[in-house]
Amino acid sequence: MIKRATDVFAALCCLLSLAPVLCLVAVAVYLDGGCPVLFRQTRLGQGGQPFSMYKFRSMIVNTDKRGAYFTSRNDPRITSVGRFIRRTSLDELPQLINVLIGDMSLVGPRPDVPAQRSLYTDTDWTLRCSVRPGITGLAQALYRSESTEAQRLEADLRYAREASIWLDLKICWWTVKRLSGRGAN
Repeated sequence: MIKRATDVFAALCCLLSLAPVLCLVAVAVYLDGGCPVLFRQTRLGQGGQPFSMYKFRSMIVNTDKRGAYFTSRNDPRITSVGRFIRRTSLDELPQLINVLIGDMSLVGPRPDVPAQRSLYTDTDWTLRCSVRPGITGLAQALYRSESTEAQRLEADLRYAREASIWLDLKICWWTVKRLSGRGAN
């Protein structure tokens, strides 16, 4: 209950204070590749329930029909503005709407696409989905996008086992430190 109230309050504050940044990113994405500015993708959330996750579009239109669900460092599908907004994680800001809706939290394991379900044992999947997915998580704070699948899984399961407000605060701090360093794909 406290975590949900904190998520809603923080998401509202972030959306209001970052409104100019959100508008600038939206204009940049539009000028770089037209509409749509937002990318919506089905992800799996708490309890394995599907939901639509929002991001600023960082790749060419219809990219989900032109390749894998993951990206590589020099993926040709990423636009020029997309490289910048991915490196700075600005593409993730629309997920604050997912936090308000209740599909996501500020902190938790990153939500998987349905195709990733097969990567888990039933026990690991149940534990991972026992918490609401987050905009950032332990794997992102520790490794950014440089983790192996095994490292990401271990970090996600560790978070699900040890979730607390204190751990969330540490993950937020580590994420901010990571964002000032090397970027994501």
